[in-house]
Amino acid sequence: MTVLERSELEASPLADLHAIANQVGLEGFRRMRKAELIAAIIGETGGGDADIAAGTADSAGAAESSAPADGDGDGEERDPIVPRTRRRRSSRSRRPREDGDAGEAAPSAAEDGARTSGARASAPREEGEEPEPAKIAAGVVEVLGNGSAFLRVDPPEPSDEDVYISAAQVRRCELVSGDRVTGPVRMPRRSERYPSLVRIDTINGASADTVSDGGRYDELAVDWPRERLALGSQDPTLEAIEWLTPIGRGSRAVIVGAHHAGKSETLRRLLEALHGREGLELSLVLAGARPEEIAQWAEGPLAPVAALSFAASADLQDQAVERTIETAKRVAARGGNALVAIDSLDGLHPQAARKALAGARNLREGGSLTVIAVAEHPVGGETTVITLDAALTSTGRAPILDLVHSGTLRPELLVGEDGAEQITKARLTAVEAAA
Repeated sequence: MTVLERSELEASPLADLHAIANQVGLEGFRRMRKAELIAAIIGETGGGDADIAAGTADSAGAAESSAPADGDGDGEERDPIVPRTRRRRSSRSRRPREDGDAGEAAPSAAEDGARTSGARASAPREEGEEPEPAKIAAGVVEVLGNGSAFLRVDPPEPSDEDVYISAAQVRRCELVSGDRVTGPVRMPRRSERYPSLVRIDTINGASADTVSDGGRYDELAVDWPRERLALGSQDPTLEAIEWLTPIGRGSRAVIVGAHHAGKSETLRRLLEALHGREGLELSLVLAGARPEEIAQWAEGPLAPVAALSFAASADLQDQAVERTIETAKRVAARGGNALVAIDSLDGLHPQAARKALAGARNLREGGSLTVIAVAEHPVGGETTVITLDAALTSTGRAPILDLVHSGTLRPELLVGEDGAEQITKARLTAVEAAA
């Protein structure tokens, strides 16, 4: 170290004396005159003409180039040397704590919550360290109400390993709940709890680019329904529906009838017969339902994806039905088979009701979307109309099917030529009985 005599101190400019005083930890040196400062420095380092220890030129130069001015000066000169390790307590109190890495602020409350919740935090890489290879996540999509989603890596239960999918990615790739997705993952940043999906590589085993480049649903080629939905129920009304007014994958079916004809109850039993069927994704929308019916549906095996009472406006009912139909369309376009049940169409605007029903179709090179709805009257465009007889319902007779006013277009595609002939005979018998 450099040894300075009193004479050298006296010949030094005030700025250098301030630097020395700061290095030796002298308090209040800026308020001292030069003579007092020299005496204090000598006293601080041993008194008299004792050796004065000053910092090396290299350390002084480095500090001079980076240090801010201390605000306690008397205005004569700015202090060129303010080493970080020698700052006074009052100066440190105005800066974040410098525990750990220099310049790193204390974690926010959100970060702290993420860490205590088991979220993984990304550690800063050392200079020159190679970045870790991106982790590839695979799981099942669960779309949330706000449009974003989570990739459940251990479905159906959520876990801290789940991956967040932004709403933009959901829209871009038209993801729906139940899609199986893979893609690279970015570790959570500050205040983020979950890792995020960087991009979507595959959807249900196919390239995401291929899926996204598919044609518009409404422009895809369609066929008449050809695969009958077997109900396999012992209920007399369901047996009559299965064979006399058959419903196929891609059918537009409406259960119609007067008040208290048993439309909602028939829909309930029909869905119970189809629930759990492999390869068929069921969705239920309650629009304009009674509160008691909403509660009853919620306790059953198939909870509604949307439930609005008859007090809800027609606009809200339209939106709830449209969202569900749009989701089912994406399932069908990717080769899946979806069925949407609506109870009922009566509270919707007429155009919205027709649009919902028109979404059903059997795609020639894809899957199918079947719509089974309840309404007081046919909407138009149905492939199957199931009319219930209120008189039969009220007297407890079964089946409650009004076969004269019921029917399926092209039934031979669903039950064969012999089955279609039996339907014709049954209708003739019903007409004769009604006459």
